[in-house]
Amino acid sequence: MPVPAPPAVPDDPTADSPAARRREQRGWYVYDWANSAFYTTIISVFLGPYLIPVARTAACAKDFPAVAAETCARDFDKLAAAHPGLGYVDVLGADVRPAAFFGLTLTVAVFLQIVFLPIVGALADHTGRKRELLGAFAYVGALATMGLYFVEGDRYLLGGALFVVANLAYGSSVVVYDSFLPQISTPDERDAVSSRGWAIGYLGGGLLLALNLVLYLRHESLGLSEGMSVRISMMSAGLWWATFTIVPLLRLRNRPVPVHEGTALRSVAGSFRQLGRTLAELRRYPLTLLFLVAYLVYNDGIQTVIGNSAAFASEALKLSKTVQISAILMVQFVAFFGALLLGLLARRYGTKRTVLASLVVWTVIVVAALYVQEGQATQFYLMALAIAIVLGGTQALSRSLFSQVIPKGREAEYFSLLQISDKGSAFIGALTVTIALQLTNSYRMAMVSMIVFFVVGFVLLALVNLPKAIRDAGNEVPHRI
Repeated sequence: MPVPAPPAVPDDPTADSPAARRREQRGWYVYDWANSAFYTTIISVFLGPYLIPVARTAACAKDFPAVAAETCARDFDKLAAAHPGLGYVDVLGADVRPAAFFGLTLTVAVFLQIVFLPIVGALADHTGRKRELLGAFAYVGALATMGLYFVEGDRYLLGGALFVVANLAYGSSVVVYDSFLPQISTPDERDAVSSRGWAIGYLGGGLLLALNLVLYLRHESLGLSEGMSVRISMMSAGLWWATFTIVPLLRLRNRPVPVHEGTALRSVAGSFRQLGRTLAELRRYPLTLLFLVAYLVYNDGIQTVIGNSAAFASEALKLSKTVQISAILMVQFVAFFGALLLGLLARRYGTKRTVLASLVVWTVIVVAALYVQEGQATQFYLMALAIAIVLGGTQALSRSLFSQVIPKGREAEYFSLLQISDKGSAFIGALTVTIALQLTNSYRMAMVSMIVFFVVGFVLLALVNLPKAIRDAGNEVPHRI
C-alpha cells in the first residue's frame, strides 16, 4: 500500500496550484517595475546633481548675501576659497560643504538601512503581515519621493530628510518583497521568477527615466525651467511607485505563521528576540554564510563599477554628458534582455555555473578599461553593452541562489542580511577606488582594481557546496543548481 505524501506546509509553494502561483508571480514582478523608478530617476540621475546646488544656494544666502545669487552660484568655489570659514551649510549644528551634502545624506541613509533592515525582516517573519508591510513601506517611500517636488530655493535640509526617509522605506520594502520569492515559486521555478522580476524592473525604471530625460532635455521648449523639470521628474518617480504598487498588493497574499499573542508592541519585542536568534543560528549554516560573504565581495565590485562608470567616462575617456546619459538608458533596456538571457542559461547549465561565468565576464570588462581609447564613444558603448548583459542576471540569479539556502519562516530576516551585505559593504569598493586614484591618479587603474572583487568572489562562490547548503537549510534541492 503506498505511503501518502505528507501534507504541504502552509508556506510551501507546492501547496498552491500552478495558476495560483503564476497569479502571485505576475503581481510580484510588478513591484520591481514600480520601485525601480526610485533608483533610476532619483538615485542614479537627478537628486545628487540637483540637491548640491540647492545647498549651495543656502550657503550663498547665509555667507555671501551681498553677492548676486547667480554670481555666487557660478563663482562659489572661488568665494569659499577666498573666505576660509565661510561657504558651509548647517546640518544639525555641523558645518558641511554643499558639495559634500549629498554624500553625507547617502551615508546617513545607508547607515539607517543597516540598523533597521534586520528589524524589518524580523517583524515581517514574526507577524506574517508581509503584504501590509510591503504596502506601508512602499507608500511612505512614494510619498516622500513625491515630496521632493517641494525642494527648491534653499530647502536642502528638506531634500536630505525626504531622501533619507524614502531610501529607508525603499530598502525596507525590498526586503519584504524579496522574502516573497521562496513562497510564490517552487525550487525549480526560482531562477526564472527572480530573473523575470529583475528584468521587468530594468524595463520599468528605464521607461520612466527615458520619459524624464526627454522632459529635462526639452524643458525650454516646454516653457519650464531646468529646476522645475527636475522637480517634476522626481515627483513622477513617486507617483509611478505608488500607482504600480497597487498590483502586487492585490495579487500577493500572506502565509500563516505561528500565533503570537499580545499587542503590536509585543510583536515588535518578539521581532527583536527572533532577530537575535537568527543571527546566533547563522553559525549553524556555515555554507549559507559563505555564500553571503561571496555575494558581499563580488556584488561590491559590481556596485562600484556601476557607481564609477560616469566618472570613468568623463575623466578617463573625456566623453560628453550626452554619451553618458544615452549609455545609462541603453544599460537599462539591454539589462532587461540580459537578465532573461542569464535566466535561460541557468536553466540549461545550472545557476551556479552561470553566475561564475558572469563573474568571468565582469573580470574581462574591468580589464578592458585599460584599452578603451579616449574620446571613443563606440568603445564605451560596447563596454556598457557587456555590463548590461551580465548586470541584472548576476544579481537576479544570486537572489535566487540565496533563497534556496535559507530556512523556511526566516525569509525576510535573511533577505535583510542580504540587503545589508549589499549596502554595508559599499565603502570597501569606494575605498579601493580612492586608494587606486591616490596612488595612480588614473580612473583606468581604479576600474581595473575591481578585478580583485570578482576573482575573490568567484573563488568563494566556487567553494560553496550548494546542494549541501540547500539540504542543511531544510529545503528541496532543485533538479539543476
